[in-house]
Parts: sequence; structure tokens; C-alpha cells
Amino acid sequence: MKGGLIRDGTVLHAERRPTPRAEGPARVIAAISAFVADLAVPRQGLRPTAVGLAVPGLVTPTHAVFSAAFGWRDVPAAAFTDVPLPVALGHDVRSAGEAELAYGAARDERDVLFLPIGTGIAGAMVLSAGLYGGAAGWAGQIGHVPVRPGGLPCGCGQSGCLSAYASAASIAARCGERSAAAVVARDDPLARQVWAEAVEALALALATYTLLLDPALIVIGGGLALSGEALLAPLRARLAARLAFRPAPRIALSSLGPHAGMLGAALLATRA
Repeated sequence: MKGGLIRDGTVLHAERRPTPRAEGPARVIAAISAFVADLAVPRQGLRPTAVGLAVPGLVTPTHAVFSAAFGWRDVPAAAFTDVPLPVALGHDVRSAGEAELAYGAARDERDVLFLPIGTGIAGAMVLSAGLYGGAAGWAGQIGHVPVRPGGLPCGCGQSGCLSAYASAASIAARCGERSAAAVVARDDPLARQVWAEAVEALALALATYTLLLDPALIVIGGGLALSGEALLAPLRARLAARLAFRPAPRIALSSLGPHAGMLGAALLATRA
């Protein structure tokens, strides 16, 4: 969990806390509420005026409808905090994508896919300079696009999803106790295989997205982006190979890094 105090796009204070996933959805919600309460305490002359909450899964302005990562269903925004301030709830990836559009790598582009790769995978779709949420606000669930029908099971209930092969969490799980550094270095046969399958799965999903929506730029964020060119170089090559008759879009790393989600949540709070 990442939280902080933001003013006008500047991070004044930031904290990270572990997410107690293994203890169940109720414990995660309680941990978020406690985190918000601690951040809302005035410090060094900083007194928050609103709260922005950016959470994963299917999200509406009033409810966290479903999260495959945490197992919650139909959680009202009020359950995440009881501080007496205006509260806005939004999708974590779309919020981070809005921050990239306002402050980061996507500032000068009109058609962009922002793809953070961490515990799960989802996309913020920027079409004609605006965020696209779809009919119910649930667009961008690229992590659950099937890249290998009948493949590995996914927490969403489907099988063969992109997230089952290419999320940072699934890569780590498939490599057992090996460290993330060992996986990126690909210094053993299993790590090489898992990494190659992750890159191929990403290339397949991004080729499909590119052929449908023709982005000028794909911005990669999240924990897996820390691997830098170890990810981007083979991904660019595999994506280009899958787009035989047209050029591939540019692929770049997020310029906001771990602060993208917080800055997006702050934009939600500003509107609240």
C-alpha cells in the first residue's frame, strides 16, 4: 500500500505499508482505513482537505465492486475510511494513468496505454487525449485477456489470463523462492523460461491492443518496470515481430514510478 500527502502534483510526504492479503479482504480494508487515518493527522503544518482512494479491480465512484487480487466484493467507499473529509474512490490504474497524462510520460500524447505490472495487470486507456472507462467504467482489464486458452488458472476464475503469466506476483510465484533479481538476470533455466513466457504473453496482449486501438505510446509502470531494459528490449522485439505489416508503438517506462498511483488518487481527491 502506498499513501501520502500531495499538493498541486507535488508529493510532500509518502509512506509504504505491507498489504495483509493473506489475512483476507476484511483485514485489507481495515488496514487501508488505518493508513488513511494516520495520514489524515496534521503534521508539520500539513492538514489534508480530502481523501482520494485508488483501488484495484472493478470500481465505481461509490463501490469497489470486485478485486481478484484481494477477494473483496461490493465494498462501499465509506468502508475504506471514516475520517471526516470528502472522499473519492477510483480505479488504481486509471488514476495512475491520469497522473501520467497530467504530469508524466504521456503528457504530449493523445492515444496511450498505461500498463502498470505489479501484483496484477490492468491498463489505463487514453483515447483522443481522454481516459476511457467503458460503459460501466470497467474498461482496461487487459490482465484478464486470455493469452493461452486453457492455461494457468487466474485469481479471477478464468484460465490462461495475461496476469497468470506476466504479473510480477505470478512470475515470482512460478519461480518459487528465487529472488526478483535472479528472475530478471535469468541465471537459471526455470527463470529464463518463466521470463520468456511472460514477455511473449505481454507481446501477444499488446499486439492485440495495438491492432484494435493504434496507440502512439505504451507506458510500462509498476514493480516490473524496475527491470528496465531487461524487460523493454525483448518486449519491443517480440511486439514488433507480432506486428508484421505495421510499425509497433513506442514503449517507454513510467516517469512517475511508484508515485503515479498516489498522484492519481490526489487528482480524485481534488475533484472531491
